[in-house]
Amino acid sequence: MEFFEIAKLIGIVVFAYMLGSIPCGLVFTRLFISEDIRKKGSGNIGAANVRRVAGTKTGILVLTGDLLKGIIPLYLAGTVVPPDISWKEIYVASVGFAAFAGHLYPLYLKFKTGGKGVATAAGCFLVIAPKACLIAILIFIVFVIVSNYVSVGSMAAAFSLPFTVWWDTRSGVMTVMAVVIFLFIVFRHKDNMKRLLSGTESVVRPKNKKMTTPR
Repeated sequence: MEFFEIAKLIGIVVFAYMLGSIPCGLVFTRLFISEDIRKKGSGNIGAANVRRVAGTKTGILVLTGDLLKGIIPLYLAGTVVPPDISWKEIYVASVGFAAFAGHLYPLYLKFKTGGKGVATAAGCFLVIAPKACLIAILIFIVFVIVSNYVSVGSMAAAFSLPFTVWWDTRSGVMTVMAVVIFLFIVFRHKDNMKRLLSGTESVVRPKNKKMTTPR
């Protein structure tokens, strides 16, 4: 393999991390409502907190941006490595994890206050194992509807990934990647789990308080 080809492969891994590091939630909230999302709501820069603070449209923009942070580098990785190379799966998984790690520990925010990685992981697996990802998305939707918590849906979907990825790809490398990403997502949701246990976690659909009239 020539030096240029090696440099290109390394460059895509670096690009994946740098792209993953872009804090879409921070950028869009500052652009549209002139607020620092890290100081609002739960303090997270992800789409769920942005939706609560800045509205659904801004939340959708952040979600789209976070998805693309996984989709773009994985698409590039899949096109630059010949299909007959024995280590292609390891390389593609490395690029995906670089994008995911960038979202969790963004360079531009000094490796702090990153997101939980759910949307970026979904973007990665939409390319790697699309059937598995679609099943995980359905699981996310069902659990959010039933529980009324985005965090519950996110963790349920992440938990399903190792099983669905193995079913879809029969790849040990991609399944290990799914397990590692699941563990990171659960770790990043530790504060949500505390709030779930204490009953203070933010809900998707707030319950309307019944109006009472004085007698």
